Amino acid sequence: MSDIHKKYEIRCPVYGFVSLNNWEREIINHKYFQRLRRIRQLAWTDYVYPGAMHTRFEHSLGVMHMASLLYDGIVQRSSELLHEEMGYNEDGLGRNRVLIRLAALLHDVGHAPFSHVSEELLPSQDGGEETYKHESYSAQIVRMYFTNIIENHPLNKNYDFKANDVAGLLEGSQDAGSALFWRDLISGQMDADRMDYLLRDSLHAGVDYGRYDWQRLVHTIEAVPGPENESPRLGVSEGGWHAAEGLIVARYFMFTQVYFHKTRVAYDYHLKNALLEMLPDGKFPPPTKEEDLEKYMKWDDWCVLGELIKGNGGEHGKVLRQRNHYRLAWETPETPKEIDFEKLSSRREALENFRVIEAEADKSWYKIGETDIPVVSESKEQKVAPLSKYSSFVDKIEPIRQMRLYVHPKDLNDAKKQLEKIRREK
Repeated sequence: MSDIHKKYEIRCPVYGFVSLNNWEREIINHKYFQRLRRIRQLAWTDYVYPGAMHTRFEHSLGVMHMASLLYDGIVQRSSELLHEEMGYNEDGLGRNRVLIRLAALLHDVGHAPFSHVSEELLPSQDGGEETYKHESYSAQIVRMYFTNIIENHPLNKNYDFKANDVAGLLEGSQDAGSALFWRDLISGQMDADRMDYLLRDSLHAGVDYGRYDWQRLVHTIEAVPGPENESPRLGVSEGGWHAAEGLIVARYFMFTQVYFHKTRVAYDYHLKNALLEMLPDGKFPPPTKEEDLEKYMKWDDWCVLGELIKGNGGEHGKVLRQRNHYRLAWETPETPKEIDFEKLSSRREALENFRVIEAEADKSWYKIGETDIPVVSESKEQKVAPLSKYSSFVDKIEPIRQMRLYVHPKDLNDAKKQLEKIRREK
């Protein structure tokens, strides 16, 4: 067997092994994919959970693997619908499987340093209010730097993929063509990205919150007929709705216990503000010109850590170097119907003589409505109903809306005394 058709396996702590071909291996060896080794999946979470040192590199391999498992499950259980309603033949399904793997592998190639914490520092689009997302960077990086590997690799002779096909799928544009149906496997309520990071993050953090029955989901996911005159969607058979519910529950617990941990939130704030000091004009370069993308790609965790070691990053850089983060002084409840802004205002006033930072946690776990995961009944009629109709938990789950006030460590005791005084007076 020539090297072109050789198969490779990489050890994975979640799945055991991740398999890849020569084409995918060349993509992985590209310097801008290797950059993902230098971007931690969970930013500074290791300051709370010391094992959380894993990177976007291993996560990207895992997403490719999970997307393949989900794709194969859908094709196996929805063959008739895919052929008759969507016009796929076996060659078309085989071609899309390859495209899904490439897109899943490259979906995070445009991430900024320390993952999502620095996404707030991405520039606005065309001077407007809407800012770029890391997906926009990933798509442009694929177009500018991965065109040769994607389009000219010998294994592409059977498919004739263009870099634009992969980029279009990442950004959800019409460039993806008929393959756009499969984008929910990359970015959706039950996507391979989410399914992998929950398993991987909980493993490395040393917690069980992110565990769910992923193998049951792989064996129950299917293409579900859409309402009249609408395209099919990705959903689960009735036997898998508890596994889908478990995915939502796992995400909820991971956010409350890990991603929105009070100390992690503080470090996110410090890191963001340290980057504001380091970056020209406090923003990353836009993904519009090759020279700007080149500058952007030089920013990774190592670069930021180097700047911190030099003493850059202002007051917040000093906090990060000394692990002397601001301490939580007061917070609103996790899931209030409405934030009591009058109480929040009074607490702000009580702390006006202290150095205060504010952090807001605002996150929905599941979007009920058009994006609700469809569940197909096992009755002869195969009725379709949203997951929120099956699960009372999913139907009633509240988003996190929480405001936190932090103060300098040396001010914590005095700040708490002042807050207690205000509480008693009220």
